[in-house]
Amino acid sequence: MPLLMLKRHLKKADHQVLLLKSSDPHSEIDVLRYCELHQLSCELIRVSEQEFHYLIES
Repeated sequence: MPLLMLKRHLKKADHQVLLLKSSDPHSEIDVLRYCELHQLSCELIRVSEQEFHYLIES
């Protein structure tokens, strides 16, 4: 679900800075790979074992 939300928000504007929050530990692989493939800057912040924040710049 976090990856789908990211895709939706990126379609709305050309240049954005987004904070994506997720509780899914598997989202790390998906989001980081998506950012790599689309040449987006992405910083992972582990808030806890079950909470992940991604600072993404397009």
